[in-house]
Amino acid sequence: MSIGTAFHPRTSELNTKLSWGEWSGYLSAQVYADFHDIEYNAIREQAALIDVSPLYKYAVKGPDAARLADRVMTRDVSKLRIDRVFYTPWCNEDGKVVDDGTVTRRSENEFFWTAADPTYRWFALNAAELDVEIEDVTERIAGVALQGPRSRAILEASTRQDWGDMKYFGHRRTEIGGVDVNVTRTGYTGDLGYEVWIPVDAALEVWDELWSAGEPHGIRAAGINALDVSRVEAGLILIEADYTSARHAISQEQMYSPFEIALGRLVDLGKSNFVGRHALELEQRRGGPPRRLAGLDLDWSGIEAMYTKHDLPPMVSALVQRAPVPVYREGDQVGRATSIAWGPTIKKMVGFGSLPPALARPGTRVSVEWSVEGERGLVGATVVELPFLDLERKRA
Repeated sequence: MSIGTAFHPRTSELNTKLSWGEWSGYLSAQVYADFHDIEYNAIREQAALIDVSPLYKYAVKGPDAARLADRVMTRDVSKLRIDRVFYTPWCNEDGKVVDDGTVTRRSENEFFWTAADPTYRWFALNAAELDVEIEDVTERIAGVALQGPRSRAILEASTRQDWGDMKYFGHRRTEIGGVDVNVTRTGYTGDLGYEVWIPVDAALEVWDELWSAGEPHGIRAAGINALDVSRVEAGLILIEADYTSARHAISQEQMYSPFEIALGRLVDLGKSNFVGRHALELEQRRGGPPRRLAGLDLDWSGIEAMYTKHDLPPMVSALVQRAPVPVYREGDQVGRATSIAWGPTIKKMVGFGSLPPALARPGTRVSVEWSVEGERGLVGATVVELPFLDLERKRA
């Protein structure tokens, strides 16, 4: 049975529609308002608070903490300075992605790790003969994302500090509402934003302080539906939607290397040995994987035509379509599309396409399967670079 997070006394008051979903055993608000467009607009135009407590969270400490991090992740931990954050995948011995998440270096020998799936056992298996302590702090640490163009002003008001000098993917300890917290300049929206990590017994004090500071800026609580649309526009992938974890895959086709899901830039084959390195080196020597992730810009005129055929206006869902659909080229299926969504800011229907390398080049024309009234058809699409939306303010 799902339970509420540390913020549930506040989120349940706001979730008058009782629109709850399940996220890793916790109740997660899907939408607070009548529709998620209000919450999405808060993310893009004002500010939003998003409960991200269900993420799995780990504290990795000790003399060999950096060695464990380097053994597991595909990035070079020696390049991760104190008070900086890495986004990284980690792989199994076959070079297939187990999960992806953020790693914050809080001190020379202390790391804070977030993950979508339970990861304690994986860390423990790879910690053999290392002097390191791994703590699952998921139930002890609450997380709230403060996202949107007004988020910095709200954070400054609630901490009474200047945050203009904190760079993208930075970390800082501070105090909010009399509570010691850790803040990272990270998020899953592709916008200016921060994530605040809080002891669960003080979560409500921090929420209330951020909410009070945010009211003059039009702050809203945002649910998973608004977050989902935002992350697609930002070109951010989702485990078990855009790729399958190697832990859950039941066929070779369901296993993905980082180079197959647009995370190849996060693989450092020149660093010390890490889990999956040999397999990834072999993959690169063979010319890379047989499929790549690319952006797809669907032809709106083609979508309209399919509805017109049934004498209907375009009744496109405002939710993200996560289930995969076929992608075709000259009558042959060549891949699949996932996370198809209407981007309210970019004013386009977009999605992720898993395609052969030759077809994953920007400008390539393909077709995506679309169904109206039970009739399948094809809608033209153009391959484009990711992300679909790249806001300068997220880095400024």
